Amino acid sequence: MKVLYRSIWLLFFIALWSCEKDNYTPPASTLTGSVVFNNQPVGLRSNGVQLELWQPGFPLRTKIPVHVDQDGSFSASVFDGNYRLSFVGGNGPWVVSRDSIVVNVNGNTTVDVPVKPYYVISNEAVTNEAGKLASTFNLGKIDDSRALQFVGLYIGTTAVLDNINNRQKVEIQAANITSLTAPVKIDATLSAALASREYVFARIGVKTSGVNEMIFSPVVKVEL
Repeated sequence: MKVLYRSIWLLFFIALWSCEKDNYTPPASTLTGSVVFNNQPVGLRSNGVQLELWQPGFPLRTKIPVHVDQDGSFSASVFDGNYRLSFVGGNGPWVVSRDSIVVNVNGNTTVDVPVKPYYVISNEAVTNEAGKLASTFNLGKIDDSRALQFVGLYIGTTAVLDNINNRQKVEIQAANITSLTAPVKIDATLSAALASREYVFARIGVKTSGVNEMIFSPVVKVEL
């Protein structure tokens, strides 16, 4: 009889736990924003950079990873409350910052995260010239603490495009760039597979020495 009662109580607690699990309410608020420099989104590698969201005041502090998209935007589903949005050390192509941003989430909330890149790309243009992509752009040095390593033109068949996700790339080492005041030019003769398409996607990137991630221009679609 005791075994029967124990079995009944065990089944009762299992059923109660299952009901509580089924009645779990997921987060209803969304925290969105962008990583920005001079109020402009910073282009990044797809799934290459993340931020960390922490909620102070809880005995078991667990970070919420916030992945940043290649256009610099991010989004996370969270509960209402006070959070700290922090950088992951050495994860982004910008000057390392130990600062965090206090965010009060109350419903759908937007916050931008300012950063200081080492280098930036501006005035970029990519054109098709009879089976060859010609690109020009300006490089700007924002911080002197690290040297330029290389710049690159990245070409692919989808809009997800960077130094890893591409079908063709041309990179120029810093030693071959004589001036940062004049426009930089990178040309790429398309492979037969790419040249046979109606269009390709292209993007320019800049790599800083000693920094894993790169800064990128927006992805553009180039008609062939």
